[in-house]
Amino acid sequence: MKEVMGRKLQGTVSPCAACKLLRRRCTQDCLFAPYFPADEPLKFANVHKVFGASNVNKLLQELPVQHRSDAVSSMVYEANARVRDPVYGCVGAISSLQHQVDALQAQLALAQAEMFHMRARHAAQLAHLGAQCNNLQSPIGRSAATTTTTANTASSGSPSASTAPMSPTSSELIMEMQHHARSFFALDMADQANMGQLMWSC
Repeated sequence: MKEVMGRKLQGTVSPCAACKLLRRRCTQDCLFAPYFPADEPLKFANVHKVFGASNVNKLLQELPVQHRSDAVSSMVYEANARVRDPVYGCVGAISSLQHQVDALQAQLALAQAEMFHMRARHAAQLAHLGAQCNNLQSPIGRSAATTTTTANTASSGSPSASTAPMSPTSSELIMEMQHHARSFFALDMADQANMGQLMWSC
């Protein structure tokens, strides 16, 4: 519309790209002028080559004014895609993008499966450490640990000479559980950051 007002103010009508290509006189109420300016001749040339000027004229006349610009943009995109790929046109571009989406979805599913297995493994380790800690804190566990230590001391003669493996104390198990919990939390935050980057890259 600005193109038409500028043409009217100048007093002379400069032909638009459509009228130049069709070699006809361009009037002030030309239907093509607002969408195919003279400085973009290739824009109408591709549309005319794919759709035909008469079909474009008929389509624009049937549409409301507020929808004509979107229709022209769509026709220009489809025409340019058809010129680049005469066989598939814009369908080829859509198919290529769909393949990329499928590949990214497969990568996302694989990453989610790995996260699930790692969380399950960490949960099993924490449960095992918790069970050991509960056994040491129970009276039976403490008496068994004391009996084992006494027996090892009596057989070796001194506590420092004992060669039998010592059971971990309750405090050591608690510290190990806290270490696993911190590692699991850091892993979960790193996985969330990686998943965010993967989603943004999609």
